[in-house]
Amino acid sequence: MQEDGNMDKIVYTGGSFDTTHIGHVNFLRQCSMLGKVIVSLNTDDFIKSYKGSSPIFSYKERERFLKTLPYVDRIIPNIGGADSKIAIELVNPDIIAIATDWISKDYYKQMNFTQEWLDEKNILLVYLPYFKGISTTQIKDLCKK
Repeated sequence: MQEDGNMDKIVYTGGSFDTTHIGHVNFLRQCSMLGKVIVSLNTDDFIKSYKGSSPIFSYKERERFLKTLPYVDRIIPNIGGADSKIAIELVNPDIIAIATDWISKDYYKQMNFTQEWLDEKNILLVYLPYFKGISTTQIKDLCKK
């Protein structure tokens, strides 16, 4: 549940959310504690170009599932693909939330922005604890077996 001071904060997060699992749900729950959660959902075309294969579930199916979660206030398509700044500027968030599994990766390069850009937009980047023990990759690997 959001604290009163956080009710006006807009939290942006993005992803593919293919085969959504308890780790995703836990992450979105944590996001909701910071404010209103807007998910920038990757399109099928972007997932195919980025990951080299189509998602298991279509955009509409992934969107429909995310809409069932009480932690998600709004879903928008990631219209910029690799240039996430387009969707971020559309949302105009106070906070961008990502999981701590990105700490060892170049999230700035992935999202195509810099700390200076975030500072200019007055956006706080927040790392939330990663839920260990399950991942979309693990689920897909299990399904292949």
